[in-house]
Amino acid sequence: MIEREFIRTKIKNLRIRQRVNEVVSKGAACGDIVIERTPLGEKITINTIRPGLVIGRGGETIKRLTSELKSRYALENPQIEVKEILAPNLVAATVAKRIADEMERFGPRRVKAMGYRSLNNILKSGAMGAEILISGRGIPSQRSRTHRFYGGYLKKCGDIAVSKIDVAIERANLSSGAVGIIVKIMLPDTFIPDRIKVQEADVKMEVTEGVSKELKTAKIETPKAESAKKEAVKPVAKSAETPKKKVAAKKAPAKKPATAKKVAKPATKKATPAKKTVIKKAEPAKKKAPIKKGAKK
Repeated sequence: MIEREFIRTKIKNLRIRQRVNEVVSKGAACGDIVIERTPLGEKITINTIRPGLVIGRGGETIKRLTSELKSRYALENPQIEVKEILAPNLVAATVAKRIADEMERFGPRRVKAMGYRSLNNILKSGAMGAEILISGRGIPSQRSRTHRFYGGYLKKCGDIAVSKIDVAIERANLSSGAVGIIVKIMLPDTFIPDRIKVQEADVKMEVTEGVSKELKTAKIETPKAESAKKEAVKPVAKSAETPKKKVAAKKAPAKKPATAKKVAKPATKKATPAKKTVIKKAEPAKKKAPIKKGAKK
C-alpha cells in the first residue's frame, strides 16, 4: 500500500510540472521545477532565464498559478518562488527548449547550424562534455532521421551517467510532424574517480618567483650599464689612435741595419768550404803510418 502512495505523489508532481510549463510563457525557458513539502505548505521553485516573464505584471501569472494549483491538485498552501539561472548553457532543459523554439520559428532546414551552435555554447561555458540528439521527420528529408552532435567527455554508463549528468527531453511540433530533442550535459563540477590530479610542490613556486624577480632586475639594469660602457670606451679609443702614429714614425729608420745583416750572411757561407779542404789534407798522413811499421820488421 505504501508503494502506491509513492507512485501517486510522483504522478502528481509530474502533472504539476507540466502545468507550470504550459502556463509560463515560452520565452522564459524554464529549467528545473522543484517541489518540496513543508509543514507550512508546498514550496514550488521555478528556475528560469527571465524571471520577469514568469512573474508577470503585478504578479498576475503567479496568482493565477496558485489559485489553479489549489483547485485542481488539492494543494493546501502552495508558495511559488522564482529564481534566475545564471548559466543557462549549463542547464539541459533551457538548451532543449531553445532548440525547439528555434525549429518552430525558422523551420527544420537549419538543424545542423542550431545543433553545432548550441553545442559550442555549452562547451565554452565550461561543461566537460555534451550530446544533442535531434530525431524526427522532415529534418530536412521526408524520412525520419537522427542528427547527433557530440563534444567533450561524457559518461555513458555507471552511477555518474545516471545521477551526475543533466538530461532533458523536449518536443518541437512542426508541419511535417513531431521532432524529439534530447540534451545531455556533464557539468564541470562532476567528480570522476578514474581521474588523478598531481599537485605540484609549493617550493618550486617560490623558486620560480625569486628567479623571475632577479631576471626583471637584470633586464632593468642592462640599458644603464651599456650606456656607461659606451661613454667609457669613447675617450680610450681616441688616445689609443694617437700613439700608433708616433710609433710608426720611430720604427721606419730602424729597418736599415736589418739590410746590413742580410749582406753579411753570404760571407759565412763561403767560409764553410775552406774547412772541408783542411780535413781532406789530413787524410793522406794517416795512410803513411802503416809503412813505418813494416820497416821496423
